[in-house]
Amino acid sequence: MGLITQILTLPLAPVRGTVWVLDQVVLTAEREYYDPAPVHEELAALEQQLLDGTIGADEFDSREDELLDRLEWLEAQQRRLRTDS
Repeated sequence: MGLITQILTLPLAPVRGTVWVLDQVVLTAEREYYDPAPVHEELAALEQQLLDGTIGADEFDSREDELLDRLEWLEAQQRRLRTDS
């Protein structure tokens, strides 16, 4: 940007700053929403339930498949976020 452009667009600086802040808030919220850590914790708890005998192998397999599918989806979303930012 040239000096003239900067001077002419100076009144828009607060708007640009606000937009940047909002972009950062959205990006942080998306990163937290797509965080795979809770799914890893659920997988660990599920395995512990299997070892404790509170769930059977069939239920374990079913829930594990669901969690692994969710984990795969979350990792794809995180890759998308990294390429977008």
